[in-house]
Amino acid sequence: METIILKIDPLGEIDIKIPVEIIKKGGLVAFPTETVYGLGASVFNAHAVSNIYKVKGRASDNPLIVHVSDFNSVSDIAILPEKFEKVVKKLTPGPITFVLKKKEGIPDVVTAGLNTVGVRIPAHPVARKLCELAGPIAAPSANLSGKPSPTNASAVIEDLNGKIDCIIDSGDTPFGLESTIIDLSGCTPVVLRPGPITIEELREIFGEIDIPDFVKNANHVENPKAPGMKYKHYAPEKPLYMFYRHEREKILKLVEKENGVIICPEEHRKLYPKERVIILGKLENPYSIAQNLFKVLRLFDKTGFQVGFIEAFEESGILFSVMNRLKKAAKLWR
Repeated sequence: METIILKIDPLGEIDIKIPVEIIKKGGLVAFPTETVYGLGASVFNAHAVSNIYKVKGRASDNPLIVHVSDFNSVSDIAILPEKFEKVVKKLTPGPITFVLKKKEGIPDVVTAGLNTVGVRIPAHPVARKLCELAGPIAAPSANLSGKPSPTNASAVIEDLNGKIDCIIDSGDTPFGLESTIIDLSGCTPVVLRPGPITIEELREIFGEIDIPDFVKNANHVENPKAPGMKYKHYAPEKPLYMFYRHEREKILKLVEKENGVIICPEEHRKLYPKERVIILGKLENPYSIAQNLFKVLRLFDKTGFQVGFIEAFEESGILFSVMNRLKKAAKLWR
């Protein structure tokens, strides 16, 4: 298959006639969002959605997220409790997904047979335009399953060129981490995946929220209600170990011995041999660490180093979300 690669400036004229037609005809399109790049198909075309799973090598019990263009479109996909309407309006469009009771007509392949569905209104102008013109779009991240999520078109091309119909290239994604997922299908909001909208912000907005142990510890669950809950995710191909500050001396000895590299923030660069450091971002701007995480994990795979050692972070704010991904991508050094 020849993949069409379209460069579209999100700040300019957004001409997406070609990808809209592809979606409507049952094809697959990789597109940018403000979080990561997504791999989309029409939500009402079960065959097209099945092809997403085949192309990614994704397990069939791992549900997808449905992207819609505006608040009114949410009701076409799911049932939003009246008590949450104002909050959802306040948070959208943006990097957050709401798990709700699904409407009839949503194919089971989209929701992995569940009676709930994740719905999101992306803030990225290209993503919203695509949803507006092509209709609701089911989309996971546009990578091969298990690999770091793609934050630019180059990563999508690396994984999916020749396997899908079209890739829209709109440059780097602003946040670099997948959306926050919160379950509103019960009485109390439950965080299923931390993301750009932090736990602290969610508490301010919702008041009482539940944060399950599987979120805090990044454990796998057997019956996932949202992406990223059951299977190995985000990992580079080479071995990656996470370590804490008190283990630095041990790690320094291992780096030379194992032909390793240290992945750390800019502020800690001088603590390690300069030729064995990859900078992840700045602690003074923790969102830069989130934005660069998946990009750096992919970069690590392309280096000549055999093993990676990545510093752990204090679990607050956006770095709580970063640590959630790292616990899934890396083994804890012991």
